[in-house]
Amino acid sequence: MDRAELMAYCLGKPGAWLDQPWDAEVVVKVGNKIFAFLGPESDDRVGLKCAPTRELADEWLHRFPGDAVASSHVGRFGWNSLRLAGAIDDDELREAVDTSYEAVVAKLPRRERPTPPAA
Repeated sequence: MDRAELMAYCLGKPGAWLDQPWDAEVVVKVGNKIFAFLGPESDDRVGLKCAPTRELADEWLHRFPGDAVASSHVGRFGWNSLRLAGAIDDDELREAVDTSYEAVVAKLPRRERPTPPAA
């Protein structure tokens, strides 16, 4: 999966929107909370909340050494930086995006949560 495909997948989530809060740093938010750190255009990684705790998020580091690292600053809260062009396949990257999105939406006040599309 390349950066454009990942960004499109993130933006396909209900209520997702693109923001650039710091210089060239691109993030995807739901409500007012970030669920994906895409970094600058040249970055080949995505920062996602992979688990509710650092200990659980470490599973990614064990499964994908070199392709998954604890995110700087927010890593202690279960955020990892995952390489897009490495050993992590597209389905697992999409699953990680889903996990991050769902974790962030769950923390939003009910009135700020996006309404899922009708089936």
